[in-house]
Amino acid sequence: MNPAQSPHGALSTTGRSPDVLLEGRNLSRVFGRKTDLVAQALIKAGLAQPPKMLRAVDRVDLTIKKGEVVGLVGESGCGKSTLGRVIAGIIDPTEGELFWQGCDIRSLSSAERRQIKLGVQMIFQNPFASLNPRMTIEDVVGEAPRIHGFIQRSGKSSVEYIDEQMRRAGLPPALKSRYAHELSGGQRQRIGIARALAVQPEVLVCDESVASLDVSIQAQIINLFMDLRQELQLTYLFISHDLSLVEHISDRVIIMYLGRVVEEAPVEEIFSHPNHPYTRALLAEIPRLETTKRRFTALKGELPSPMSPPPGCHFHPRCPHAFERCKLETPQLKEVAPNHVSACHLNDAGQGI
Repeated sequence: MNPAQSPHGALSTTGRSPDVLLEGRNLSRVFGRKTDLVAQALIKAGLAQPPKMLRAVDRVDLTIKKGEVVGLVGESGCGKSTLGRVIAGIIDPTEGELFWQGCDIRSLSSAERRQIKLGVQMIFQNPFASLNPRMTIEDVVGEAPRIHGFIQRSGKSSVEYIDEQMRRAGLPPALKSRYAHELSGGQRQRIGIARALAVQPEVLVCDESVASLDVSIQAQIINLFMDLRQELQLTYLFISHDLSLVEHISDRVIIMYLGRVVEEAPVEEIFSHPNHPYTRALLAEIPRLETTKRRFTALKGELPSPMSPPPGCHFHPRCPHAFERCKLETPQLKEVAPNHVSACHLNDAGQGI
């Protein structure tokens, strides 16, 4: 879809690369318990401790170019789903800025922000939990395009429009009179895809979208995503912990650890020349069809609590290469090869891993 023809508005890209569709700068998302006036007074008087804050996303910079598939990888609890929800506009960042086609979203009117949110749709991990059990599939798929005028603008009837979205997602329109509990897991996920496509998005944020499905169904859904990418010129942020899957479908890969981006590179580069010790540890444990024997060793230690992350480099308690500086100073992302950045102190002064 040409940005000039986008139903979500063509915005100025002054000073930005024209192919950058979405950009996040210094994004953070903090969760914490709200305090009432009494609790605030007690905290101010030193009679109570302030509530702990969970920094799920910690000063992340992210760009997504039109038409590419960006893989976002990390262990459970690293903040990748929260970052996906921030990108999709489901939750607001606590800090930082989001740009759509080079325009700061905060500077737009509420109507313009609403149109942009429609342009970025999310497909969730659990297809059953994300579908309203009281609504028929016809209502699930058709509700948003009716409300936002997509059906009226298409010149088609409601039935024709919904049938088209279901066929595009690989489902027979005859299923539209059923409810979510009457469908299989793969069919439910396809309904989630049809619902997202019904508002003509430009970006799909897929949050572990095939993790709960059987392997054969996973392959069908992935093939569907790739077909839709070609047909509709879609852009994807694909969140997963399955590195072999990310290697297969992504153009660029971002590695997260405890709320921070630790490495980012094109998919071929990151799988052939991983730089960060965490990335190397993840790639070392990918099962592969090899005749030689391999010894699999899990990462030492547990993922630290995001409520009280380690100082300095968050990965240092589990890193076999950690030294004193890692415990004190947060490493910054630095270019280690063309289009390849990594946040590790070992890259300074020519030190290698």
